[in-house]
Amino acid sequence: MSTRRTQVAVIGSGNIGTDLMIKVIRNSTNLEMGAMVGIDPDSDGLARARRLGVPTTADGVAGLIGLPNFDEIGFVFDATSAQAHRANARALEPYGKRLIDLTPAAIGPFVVPAVNLDAHRHAPNVNMVTCGGQATIPVVAAVSRVTPVAYAEIVASIASKSAGPGTRANIDEFTETTAHAIESVGGAARGKAVIVLNPAEPPLIMRDTVFCLISEPSAVVHDAVRESIERMVADVAAYVPGYRLKQRVQITPVPEGQPVHTLLADGAPATPTHQVSVFLEVEGAAHYLPAYAGNLDIMTSAALRFAEAAAETDTARAAELETTR
Repeated sequence: MSTRRTQVAVIGSGNIGTDLMIKVIRNSTNLEMGAMVGIDPDSDGLARARRLGVPTTADGVAGLIGLPNFDEIGFVFDATSAQAHRANARALEPYGKRLIDLTPAAIGPFVVPAVNLDAHRHAPNVNMVTCGGQATIPVVAAVSRVTPVAYAEIVASIASKSAGPGTRANIDEFTETTAHAIESVGGAARGKAVIVLNPAEPPLIMRDTVFCLISEPSAVVHDAVRESIERMVADVAAYVPGYRLKQRVQITPVPEGQPVHTLLADGAPATPTHQVSVFLEVEGAAHYLPAYAGNLDIMTSAALRFAEAAAETDTARAAELETTR
């Protein structure tokens, strides 16, 4: 007997929203497209949605609320901008829809599926952090589950061509949101995020670098850190197939006299002894976007992974209630 799929809406008919729509249609087992929402009637995303038989509106959230199947929609993905999401969340709040936010607005709790998928399955609004956060926070968490991380710094380098107007408008929010999530989800005592828009031609695949400072000289612990990172990379690659380590994890002593204390949070108990360096690559699945746009692919893949899990939980709960009647 087939399970009824949960209808979802995607707000934002740009690159991220369109890629997400394609993923739902091609890859989802628990979800189906209920609406594609935009504000430009001539956008490629809305045109593709219409060709695929997906209900569409170019009247934004007001148009979504007015669609005949609005009541049947369980999840709403927001792939617009931080500012737009705040307005969209206010407009949708009275209707009890579950929001999955792909902007840096950070109204709801941060979700990085490989790290805290189960913590917020029932939250009314979850935030998928940023592309750099989805790529690097799992690594910080992998280190911190073995030994405390005094400081974590991530550098996300993405092809300039893969950074649309929304990404560019949210650069400040990107660094602030990612740094906060490095601490609250990754477990670092202090976090910092840097984004680089690489103008190289041909465009380069997304590269991410993670630096963690730890106070642990033991070779046994270092081996445990490497093993933890490798397991975490495999966990992320389960829903982002193009996610991989570029080289073996490096753990090196902090040079004597290096002023790493300037990077630490106030009241840090110990001076770090070693630096963990991790180099990652994220190749996109090329469902809608080019393969070099791994930064967008990891966001849509993470959002889909969360929605799939949340929908599965909702279905199981409904089935349980049905059997107890």
